[in-house]
Amino acid sequence: MSHIPPMQTTPPKPSFWRNLSPVWLVPILAVVISLGIAWRSYNDRGTLIEIIFQNAGGVVARETAVRLRDVPIGVVEEVRFSGDLSHVVVAARIAKGVAANIPENAQFWIVRPEVSARGISGLSTVLSGVYVETAFTPATGSDVRSFNGLEAAPLLMPGREGRRITLRAADGNRLTPGAPVLYRGIQVGHIEAPRLIDGAEGVWVDAFVEAPYDMRLTTAARFWDTSGFSVSFGTSGLRLGVGNLASILTGGIAFDSVSSSGEPLGEGAVFELYTDEGTARSSVLTGVDANALRLTVEFDQSVQGLTSGSDVRYRGLVVGQVSGVSARVVEDEGQVKVRMQAAIALNPEAMGLEPGSGPEALKDFLATQVRSGLRARLAPARLIGSALVIELVDLPETPPAELREIPDGLPILPTVYANLPDFSATAQGLLERVNRLPIEGVMEQAISLMSAAEQLVSQESTRAIPETARALLEEGRKLLSNEKIQQLPGEAVSVLTDIRAILTSFTEQEGTERLIAALQSVEDAATGLTEVTAEVPPVLTDLRGVLEKVRQLKAEELVEAATSLVKGADQFVRSEDTQALSPALSGALQEVEAVLSELRAGGTVENVNGTLSSARDAADAVALAAKDLPALAGRLDRLVGQAEALVSAYGARSPVNDELLSALREARATARVFSQLARAIERNPNSLLFGR
Repeated sequence: MSHIPPMQTTPPKPSFWRNLSPVWLVPILAVVISLGIAWRSYNDRGTLIEIIFQNAGGVVARETAVRLRDVPIGVVEEVRFSGDLSHVVVAARIAKGVAANIPENAQFWIVRPEVSARGISGLSTVLSGVYVETAFTPATGSDVRSFNGLEAAPLLMPGREGRRITLRAADGNRLTPGAPVLYRGIQVGHIEAPRLIDGAEGVWVDAFVEAPYDMRLTTAARFWDTSGFSVSFGTSGLRLGVGNLASILTGGIAFDSVSSSGEPLGEGAVFELYTDEGTARSSVLTGVDANALRLTVEFDQSVQGLTSGSDVRYRGLVVGQVSGVSARVVEDEGQVKVRMQAAIALNPEAMGLEPGSGPEALKDFLATQVRSGLRARLAPARLIGSALVIELVDLPETPPAELREIPDGLPILPTVYANLPDFSATAQGLLERVNRLPIEGVMEQAISLMSAAEQLVSQESTRAIPETARALLEEGRKLLSNEKIQQLPGEAVSVLTDIRAILTSFTEQEGTERLIAALQSVEDAATGLTEVTAEVPPVLTDLRGVLEKVRQLKAEELVEAATSLVKGADQFVRSEDTQALSPALSGALQEVEAVLSELRAGGTVENVNGTLSSARDAADAVALAAKDLPALAGRLDRLVGQAEALVSAYGARSPVNDELLSALREARATARVFSQLARAIERNPNSLLFGR
């Protein structure tokens, strides 16, 4: 049998891709994404810069933010000391887009809570913590990575438009950094911290005036201090100047243009800071410059109170300044004397010369004026005090003099003696008068007065005054709280309203004219009644005469005669001749006989006597009434006057007015009745007897 060799087999090679699973893509993708995020984070972490501070209080690594205009732009990564331990280095990571634009002059400072005279700042850091603030004007392509930090926030932020100027002041006592710069009461800028002048007295103060107010700055601008209060006393009285609250607390300065001839400022402008506004404004005329004329004045009297800087005045206007005071030995008529000498400088424009006039023009002008009587003399600077000024006065009656020219010296201006008040003598006299005052007696009287006042206060009646006053106030409060009392204002208003309505209605209905017309009618009636009553007495006299004649008649004889007449008539009627008369006549006679019989039977004589007596009594009553008629007319006149005054206060439709009108009508009717009665008696006096 043949031997078959075994077959050689090789196992199949597994494929590399066969062992790969899609699951492996997940971690690979995660790694790639992580690397991408890490790279992006590294690439975007920003630029590291260093800020050097003197003190980094409150700054914490990886917590304190860096802000630009209150927007976070980075974070502090490290806080460490410098190599010599003199500074603190704050390493901050700034966003790349911002770091590339930070210029070299960028400003960094730490914002903390701060309380100062200007107010409270940084309150937001109480909760959020301190942060680093920056301010700069962006500059593209900057690669500066180290900066010097500020100890406080800058007064002038980068990018602010305006103008920076320098002021020169005698001292900086009232000048606080950040104090306002005012223009006519409006804040237009601020000042920075004062600094000493190298090699000279005084301080420099930098000020910044914001645009567009910086256009107000010209060579005619003057600055003065407005800090606190200013008090001045002069011929116009006491003057108190108070600035705004900010200038009182922190100080401040103000400026204004004192003339319209100012020119634009150049670079590095420097201004003088004056103590007050008056001095600043007068400096335009009193300023000593190259055009000033320098003179010398000599005095034979004390110049105590005259100092360098004192004013030189002409007719009340400041025209110059005293530049120095000294003594000089001179020979006068063989005698050696010491004269006090003062050097002065006069401004030509202040003396009234044209702008641009030089000292020579002013000297020629003064030479002419000296010939006319211009002299210099000392004068008190103010009402109270010993300060002196030099006054130029016109004295035409003084002896002639000239403006003397001195070789290699200043011209000498003639002077006159001044009668200055001696304040020391005045003060001594005042003290002597005070010493002579009876102070001890006044003190004793004051002690007695206080003792009497103490006794008065200690009395029980005086101590009871507060309680009595309290009770009185309580009663007054109760009275005022009464409902009826509280209703009085409303009722008063209602009454006034009604009165106003009555007066308005009375005025609209012409009640005044109607009432005046009625009163005029009453007055006319009273006048007529007076005239009638004047005529009644004669009528009554005639009536008395008639009654007297009637009384003298013999009524009994008249009746007997009438009886005889009737008998005779009866016989006549019974006669045959009479029988032939008309039956009518006989009837009439019979009636007459019947009447006579009735008269006889009815007591005609007694009736006639009674009638005559009644008529006499009536006549006497009428006479008495007639005597009272003038008085009654006068009373009616007074009544009408009172009624006119009373009715003028009431309306046309009020009840009082109606009653008054009724009374006036009755008075008018009464007057009319009296008038008719008087006329009737005048026409027929017998009507008093027979009733008609």
